[in-house]
Amino acid sequence: MTDIRELLLSRIRDVADYPEPGVVFKDITPLLADPAAFTALTDALAEIAEGTRATKVVGLEARGFILGAPVAVRAGLGFIPVRKAGKLPGATLAQAYDLEYGSAEIEVHAEDLSPDDRILVIDDVLATGGTAEASLQLIRRAGAEVAGLAVLMELGFLNGRARLEPALNGAPLEALLTV
Repeated sequence: MTDIRELLLSRIRDVADYPEPGVVFKDITPLLADPAAFTALTDALAEIAEGTRATKVVGLEARGFILGAPVAVRAGLGFIPVRKAGKLPGATLAQAYDLEYGSAEIEVHAEDLSPDDRILVIDDVLATGGTAEASLQLIRRAGAEVAGLAVLMELGFLNGRARLEPALNGAPLEALLTV
């Protein structure tokens, strides 16, 4: 696993002062552009999906779509997008959550989830954990079971893991990298 960590880290670019002064943005687009790195990432996340006995993958908008969809295909699972409010057609189930400044809302097509489903949530970065926590609540409200949460990168200094522990209710949280 050390080799994959080194490969992934070598393809993540730091962008200073983006999106605002004082923030160092972790840009994963060089990783996505490198077929070997993207394949290694997809394989590692698919292995996590298989280990959790997930039946479907939920990808969180927007980079969670990019990572989650190929993982679902590789693991032979269905893929469900969790989107920002107002982006899905038809009947949706919504979950509001608080941000540092203000609030937001995410939605899913509830008919895509069933009580027989075990859902692995995939996203690129775990920061404060707000969106991930809301997605776990949404999945349970739709009647499905949370199999776990997997991310490419955890920003440990923001303590998102501590926030998510109660919401995970014993389900695993896997981060391939912690920075």
